[in-house]
Amino acid sequence: MFKSVLIAEDQEMTSISVRKTLEDLNITRAEYTYYCDDALMHIRKNLQGEAPFDLLITDLSFEEDHRKQEIAGGVELIDAVRKIAPNIKVLVFSAENKPALIDDLFKKHGINGFVRKARHDAKDLKLAIDALAKGRTYLSPDLKQSVKQKNTFEFTSYDITIISLLSQGTLQKNIPSYLQENDIKPSGLSSVEKRLNMMKEVLEFSKNEQLVAYCKDFGII
Repeated sequence: MFKSVLIAEDQEMTSISVRKTLEDLNITRAEYTYYCDDALMHIRKNLQGEAPFDLLITDLSFEEDHRKQEIAGGVELIDAVRKIAPNIKVLVFSAENKPALIDDLFKKHGINGFVRKARHDAKDLKLAIDALAKGRTYLSPDLKQSVKQKNTFEFTSYDITIISLLSQGTLQKNIPSYLQENDIKPSGLSSVEKRLNMMKEVLEFSKNEQLVAYCKDFGII
């Protein structure tokens, strides 16, 4: 089990709840901070000590107040921590539920677990900490299906053509002309719009630009 845990959470009641969960797991050394800058400072300071932090539990969103911060959110904190303490386990505890963002946290930012703040999150948190301590990753059960759906989405050649045109600067309203010239069907604007909307809905994007960026990042186009 973990020996030293740092909690980065700007809501006091949530922080108290997390600390109670750690006590139930007999984790006696736990520190907490309301600010990302302080979290990074604590981790850096403890690296050379006898008991460096071996688990970081962090939220993603931190409210702004009178104190100016260099690191504004949890994702930036995770990236900064990974640079100085690559072996520390990172567990995100957040109300976020977008599959695309959560999948990105695991694949690009190297988190080890994600627990969604919900009705039974204390139980979920215990399961996550136990899993991470045993070298496994963890994702809240209610999120697994939606993330799996995102990862198994299959882009057709039609999809790739549309997205590639958008990435090259072609306006959505002009895509039908290209499709017609190259005998690609369906070529109507309504068909193009429906397909784009379906892809954005499944992948939980609101803009075409996000869809294009995703496809570039994952080598789809």
